[in-house]
Amino acid sequence: MTRKKDGKTKTIFVQIAAYRDPQLLPTLKDMFFNADNPENIRVGIAWQHKSEDEWDNLNEYKNDDRVKIIDIDYREAKGVCWARHAVQSLYDQEDYTLQLDSHHRFAQGWDTKLKDMIQILQKDGHKKPLITAYIPSFDPDNDPAARVNVPWKMNFDRYIPEGAVFFLPAAFDSYDDISKPLPSRFYSAHFAFSLGSFATEVRHDPQMYFHGEEISIAARAFTYGYDLFHPNEVICWHEYTRKGRTKHWDDHKDWHITNNSSHLRNRKLFQMDGQEYEDLGEYGFGKERTLLEYEKYAGLCFKKRAISPQTKDKVSPNVNNQVSDEEFYGCLLSIFRHCIDISFEQVPLSDYDFWCVAFKDKEGNDIHRQDANKEEIDRMKTDPDGYCKVWREFQTEIKPNSWIVWPHSESQGWSPPITGLL
Repeated sequence: MTRKKDGKTKTIFVQIAAYRDPQLLPTLKDMFFNADNPENIRVGIAWQHKSEDEWDNLNEYKNDDRVKIIDIDYREAKGVCWARHAVQSLYDQEDYTLQLDSHHRFAQGWDTKLKDMIQILQKDGHKKPLITAYIPSFDPDNDPAARVNVPWKMNFDRYIPEGAVFFLPAAFDSYDDISKPLPSRFYSAHFAFSLGSFATEVRHDPQMYFHGEEISIAARAFTYGYDLFHPNEVICWHEYTRKGRTKHWDDHKDWHITNNSSHLRNRKLFQMDGQEYEDLGEYGFGKERTLLEYEKYAGLCFKKRAISPQTKDKVSPNVNNQVSDEEFYGCLLSIFRHCIDISFEQVPLSDYDFWCVAFKDKEGNDIHRQDANKEEIDRMKTDPDGYCKVWREFQTEIKPNSWIVWPHSESQGWSPPITGLL
C-alpha cells in the first residue's frame, strides 16, 4: 500500500524560464534558502543564455539532483511561451507546480504557506485550486527595504488593439475577505501555484509569443476545471522594472513576425474581431467548463471586446453565481482604453497650448475626440521614459482603426499631424 504523503514531504516542481537574467542565481538561492523543505523542491529551468554573460552561470546547480536545466543558446530562443512549454516537459509527477519568472525573492516558509492554501481551498470544495497573482514588487538595488509587504490582486485594465487583455496589480480592497485566498478572474504567468497536474493539463502554447499568454491560460485553466484565487498573504516578490536585463526582442530583431502571428492565434482562439474559431488541440479549451462560463465568471466578452459592470468596478467574482445569457449580454460595457506613445523628438517645442487627439474608424471618421490641454501636455513632457503617454478611455461599439495627434503651439501654430494604426 502506498503511504500517503504529508505536507512536508510533498514535492513542488518550480518552472522558471530565464532569458539572460542577472537575477536568476539570486532567485534560486533565495528560493531554496527560504523554503521550509528545500529538499522537496524540484526546479526546471529553460536557461537561455549568452556565453559572454559571466554573471549568468549555473555551475553550482548542474550537479544538484533537485535542478534540471535545459541549456539554450540565446540565439535559438523563440520567446517566453516557447521556453515555458519546454520547461513543462521536465515535470516528473511532483505533487504541486509553481511557475515563476527568474527575478523573485521569497518569504520564509513560502512552500508551506502555498501548500496550506491549497488544502484550505480543497476543504472548501475547490477540487483543483490555482493560486495566482501579480505579486508585490521588490527592487534589487534597495532590497529588502523597498519590498511591498501587502498582497496584491489583478484587475482588468483594457483590451489592447491586437486583442489581448491587460491587467493591473492592486492591493486588496477594504471589503475583500482576506481570511483566505481571494477569488481571481485572471492568471499571472510570473506566479502560479497549483496541483502538479496543471503542468500537463494546461500546457503553454509554444506558438504564443508574449502578450495574450495570460488571458488564454486563464480561460483554458477555467475550462479544465481549475478555480482561480489570489494568495491572501505575501508569498514572494517580483521585480517589475526589467532594468539591467536584455529581453528576447532586444536580441531578435524579427520578433514582431512571431508576435503578430501570436496575436492572430489569440484572436482566433477567442473569435475576436470576426475571426473564425481555430481549434488549437491541446492548447485549446478543456471539457469541464465552456468558454462562455469563463466569460460570465470573469465578466469578459471577447467577441465584443466588452466587460461587465462588476469587472469594471473590480468586484470579486463568484464561481457559483449563475447568470443567464440574456443578463450577461444585456449588461456589457464596450470600453476602449489606449495609450498613444509620442516620443519627445516628435514634439520638440516648449510652448504647445493644445493637441487635437482623436480616434477614427476604417473610413477615417472620428469615433472619439478628447484634446490635450496645456496642463496635460506639460505633465506628459516630464515623463522619465522620454515619451508623452496620451491615455484615452471611452465607450464605443466600434473598434478604432487609427489615431491622430495634431499639436498646436503658441509660436508656430499647427505642427504636422502624428498618426498611427491600431
